Amino acid sequence: MSIRELDERYVAGTYRRFPVEIVAGKGSVVTDAAGKDYIDLGSGIAVTAFGAADDEWVRAVSEQAAKIQHTSNLYYTEPCARLAQQLCLRTGMEKVFFSNSGAEANECAIKAARKYAAERHGPEAYTVITLKNSFHGRTLTTLAATGQDRFHELFRPLTPGFVSVEAGDLDAVKAAAAAARPAAVMIECIQGEGGVIPLDPAYVRALRAWTEDNDVLLLVDEVQTGNGRTGKLYAYMNYGVRPDVVSTAKGLAGGLPLGATLLGEKVKDVFGPGDHGSTFGGNPVCCAAALSVLSRLDDALLDGVARKGRRLVERFTGAAGIRSVSGMGLMLGLATERPAGEVVSELIGRGVLCLTAKDKVRLLPALNIPDDLLERAAGTILDVCAGR
Repeated sequence: MSIRELDERYVAGTYRRFPVEIVAGKGSVVTDAAGKDYIDLGSGIAVTAFGAADDEWVRAVSEQAAKIQHTSNLYYTEPCARLAQQLCLRTGMEKVFFSNSGAEANECAIKAARKYAAERHGPEAYTVITLKNSFHGRTLTTLAATGQDRFHELFRPLTPGFVSVEAGDLDAVKAAAAAARPAAVMIECIQGEGGVIPLDPAYVRALRAWTEDNDVLLLVDEVQTGNGRTGKLYAYMNYGVRPDVVSTAKGLAGGLPLGATLLGEKVKDVFGPGDHGSTFGGNPVCCAAALSVLSRLDDALLDGVARKGRRLVERFTGAAGIRSVSGMGLMLGLATERPAGEVVSELIGRGVLCLTAKDKVRLLPALNIPDDLLERAAGTILDVCAGR
């Protein structure tokens, strides 16, 4: 049986895969089983921050794996402690809980908010207000937090205690808070799976002021937007606010599973022994990988992400077959005249890998993608969108 036949026979059918078997890669070029190369503008859905088989990342992972690959959280390990330190120093947050994925990082954020609110305001203060068009994960609780009904239909009843309101409408947040005592408001600064739609900065700042005035926690989901993706270390830094809790994953460990929930001053000590846990969270190999990634997300790299993003926006804005461009840094969405799925499929044939987000073509290249590769891929996208 071929790899595709084996997959279809034995792997749960939850993915609509593209007809490409990736076997190798280096940097922003990946290679399929037939030897064809592709410029990768998806980076594993914003995961491989420095591309495939990055030398420094490989070295960090290999060296740690040769020492100890896992200990459990009953013991201390240096990579876990060092990574938590660096995340706090870089963000001004106070403590970190490590898990395996973005959904788990969001679950932890929600648990922290509910425990904080219960202790401060009583057990009835448990509602989490989220935004319509958001996406926070695929567990039953993070599905409940997700403000898109299409994800809910087959899995009801979902975890209670969530209400979604229109993004940009602070009065809707206030009305939801009046109807059910809130523990937190949870947002993505850029709604990635919702179509790469940035929130209005004035709204985010006003929302933050309201949460502070009412002792309601602000949770910011940085699973996709974090770790340099927008030209800042975390997307909220573009908005001039500091959340109470930040969740992140995807690009943090550059290709290994690692989620992190960063806890601010209000909630730094909300968890005690036994309140939460994760067998694999803080795995030393994953944390070593993340330390390698984080150490290179310096001002020069982040400035390069912002510059490359601006260049792409310039090239795509007003181009034939492209109605609009949204996003920030190297997290962009193209509203195309042709269906996005058709565009992505044709791009595969021409050696460029992109993604979709609702009705848009989504671009999430490696943060260090060389300019020449990015320009070549952008030219191919322009040709496909224009029907050339």
